[in-house]
Amino acid sequence: MVLPKISRFGFIAGLVVLQFFYTLTEKVTPDSLAVGDPIASHPDLQAGVTALQEFYDPETGLWRTAKWWNSANALETIVDYSSATRNQAAYQGIIANTFDKQKQSKFLSPWFHDDDGWWALTWIKAYDLTGEPQYLEMAKFIFEDMKQGWDSTCDGGIWWLKNRSYKNAIANELFLTVAARLHLRTPGDAGAGSYLDWAEKEWNWFQQKGLTNSSNLVNDGLDENCHNNGQTTWTYNQGVILGGLVDLYKSTGDPNLLTKADAIAHAAITTLAPDGILRESCEPSDCGIDGSQFKGIFIRNLFYLYQTTGNLDYKVFILKNADSIWSQNRNSTNQFGLTWEGPFDSADAVRQSSAIDAISAALALGR
Repeated sequence: MVLPKISRFGFIAGLVVLQFFYTLTEKVTPDSLAVGDPIASHPDLQAGVTALQEFYDPETGLWRTAKWWNSANALETIVDYSSATRNQAAYQGIIANTFDKQKQSKFLSPWFHDDDGWWALTWIKAYDLTGEPQYLEMAKFIFEDMKQGWDSTCDGGIWWLKNRSYKNAIANELFLTVAARLHLRTPGDAGAGSYLDWAEKEWNWFQQKGLTNSSNLVNDGLDENCHNNGQTTWTYNQGVILGGLVDLYKSTGDPNLLTKADAIAHAAITTLAPDGILRESCEPSDCGIDGSQFKGIFIRNLFYLYQTTGNLDYKVFILKNADSIWSQNRNSTNQFGLTWEGPFDSADAVRQSSAIDAISAALALGR
């Protein structure tokens, strides 16, 4: 008898208690996954990725139904899948095609600094996967453009819009993360003007401006008086900062960075996840193309934090969300909708890549 796929997720969740004593300090990384591990051929993950690629347009190298920045995240989903499954050959052509089709743009947005940051992070991961130096060089070029958004308004920080309107959390979280990751991949990087210098400067500014509120959640941005505006605590704002803090910790060894990351992660999974399932504040109504991407970004970064700290709460949370996506929010063609507790509403590349981020992390954890 062939058990349905949801039973496998349920079995994994059931083992969590039994695994407690030896998973508490477990670190799961792509390099630790042997070729024969279940994630390398798991049908749930492959089915989701296949459905995502039905939206891919080889002529543009982008994903139909997605915006510019969403396509960067869809490509990062593909890179993560390739890394986790050690199946680099399957999608290296997609990575190279997107680069070749769009490289004349230098992956720069005419309008938004945060759009630039998404592409920089994706090309850093593509470099890690393939070793292609052109991908890392592109990320460094993008970072130079992001630096132009920093000025003395509000004592620092980069603007969200390139016309210098609105200093918000996401643009600065991405600036921090890109800087820290480039430092880790640039031998000899040190001193004034280095990637590390920018990362530390950004984090000091972020804290001084109070973008993280008293509940340890990151609000959307700053008001006209350069104070926390108290606006929506989007899930992706809780996620990107986790990745940046982990990389800054790896750069400096400062344990306070992980303490802060844990505080934000704990606040997010207890406040933004009714019944343990992550939910965007715009749900269940339409979150648009932008909001539909956010939750996967949070899970991607929560998994990265788990790899560093081994906090069992994060593992349980990721498994529960992936289980719900597969059992409650999937149609007959393995497409995933907006609301992870279901029911399925509609399909697009953004919903799909966001959900795959969660499933990919869960299968790596439950191998």
